[in-house]
Amino acid sequence: MTQIDDAWGAGPTARYEELAHRFRPVFRRIRESAVERELTHRLPREEISWLKDAGFTTLRLPEDEGGFGASLPELFNLLIELSAADPNVTNALRAHFGFTEEVLNSPSKDYRDRWVKRIAAKQTSGSGFSEAGDTKVGHFSTRVVRDGDKWRIDGEKYYTTGSLFADWINLGADDENGEFILVQVPTDAPGVTIVDDWDGFGQQLTASGTAKFDGVTISDDLVNPQRKRFRYSVAFYQLVHLATLAGIGRAAAADVAQLVSARKRVFSHGNADRVGADPQILQVVGKVRANAYGAGATVLKAADALQRVFEARDTQAAETQDLSVAVADLEVNQGVTVVTSLILDATTLLFDALGASAAKRGVGLDRHWRNARTLSSHNPRIYRERIVGDFAVNGTWPPGPYRIGTP
Repeated sequence: MTQIDDAWGAGPTARYEELAHRFRPVFRRIRESAVERELTHRLPREEISWLKDAGFTTLRLPEDEGGFGASLPELFNLLIELSAADPNVTNALRAHFGFTEEVLNSPSKDYRDRWVKRIAAKQTSGSGFSEAGDTKVGHFSTRVVRDGDKWRIDGEKYYTTGSLFADWINLGADDENGEFILVQVPTDAPGVTIVDDWDGFGQQLTASGTAKFDGVTISDDLVNPQRKRFRYSVAFYQLVHLATLAGIGRAAAADVAQLVSARKRVFSHGNADRVGADPQILQVVGKVRANAYGAGATVLKAADALQRVFEARDTQAAETQDLSVAVADLEVNQGVTVVTSLILDATTLLFDALGASAAKRGVGLDRHWRNARTLSSHNPRIYRERIVGDFAVNGTWPPGPYRIGTP
């Protein structure tokens, strides 16, 4: 079945179906065991290895450098499809795809070429930015300082999503002068400890827990000479969450449709002798599916804005680039309210089409809302709405990278 046949709409490009055809068998395998993994807390190590073997983690690399040359709309549409199989897996790969954008946008040819080769060799990166505790906003307690001809790393990170499954950790820290520094840390380096202690009620299999760095040493080639994120990083990372939410919506739609179709018991005060013929039940199923459709369409529209920024990275003047990045940020921020509202509504509403048996843990329907609610909490949408409103009323452009900490 293609996206068109499933009524999710045509892919973003003429070649999309050909590209997606390579990965859909893997997506199906991942979906088959999604509920079992959730119930037993089995981390998706094997599932991520299937994707790596298929080349999924190299999607954005140019074809002549070992990848598929996927555009950003193609990438995000594939992330929606993957998230319909298991949003934990998408979130675990979020940092890797973000680091890939960092590499592709690097002004340093040596740095870019070195990391393109590693990504083409199917090495992956996890996240090492967020910290718990009382670190001040705009700074990190984790330090990367000179130690002879090496760099020494000491500190602790939290929300290190995907790092437990990765070869590298893309780490942001303060240097000895309190300035921002970006480095890549091997996950198997002496002094690195990664713990699966994330205890959230959703996205439970992303290993979004603690990473500790105790006297870890790295060489100069693992330090990003740019010392800042790629220009559209804020919009990119948020749009991965929105694509994941859209995929959750599709999974919820598929699950409720299947369960309604299979349901044999009816209520005496229902509207038909078969649940699948009850117009009120069909309306609920249709609403869930429509919400998922709207969420996916919104994601792809915002992905077009990111693609424009990427394509103009070497041709536009700095001021024009800043404007296009700001516009992309606004489009994604506008999408946050739409997508989160649609999917949180859909993952709650679906229970109205079913009986009490749908609440059994073994059915796994609760995971859709738990995952959606958790993803929607990472970057509070109330601030995104305010940013959009401030632009509409006052012409204020969105702020730069978001950080959290004590005042």
